Amino acid sequence: MYLVKVYITLKPTVNDPQGLTIKGGLHTLGFGQVKSVRAGKYMEIKLDEEDRLKAEEQIREMCRKLLANPVIEDFRFELEEINPTSR
Repeated sequence: MYLVKVYITLKPTVNDPQGLTIKGGLHTLGFGQVKSVRAGKYMEIKLDEEDRLKAEEQIREMCRKLLANPVIEDFRFELEEINPTSR
């Protein structure tokens, strides 16, 4: 069993209005040293799979088909083997 940590971010060429809003809010709060903010998504998925390569391929497919928009987003993930009793 694996705990998968998925990170989804906008591609560098895509405008990020949420990041700009956060940056503006931070400046308003006195954090003027912040030069840029890019917002993204983070997910944790528990995957009941024994084979690491199969788990990696399943997560890639999940990201390509549903979790990330391949036109405007990039994704990466980390797999951590966990004890099945920690369900």
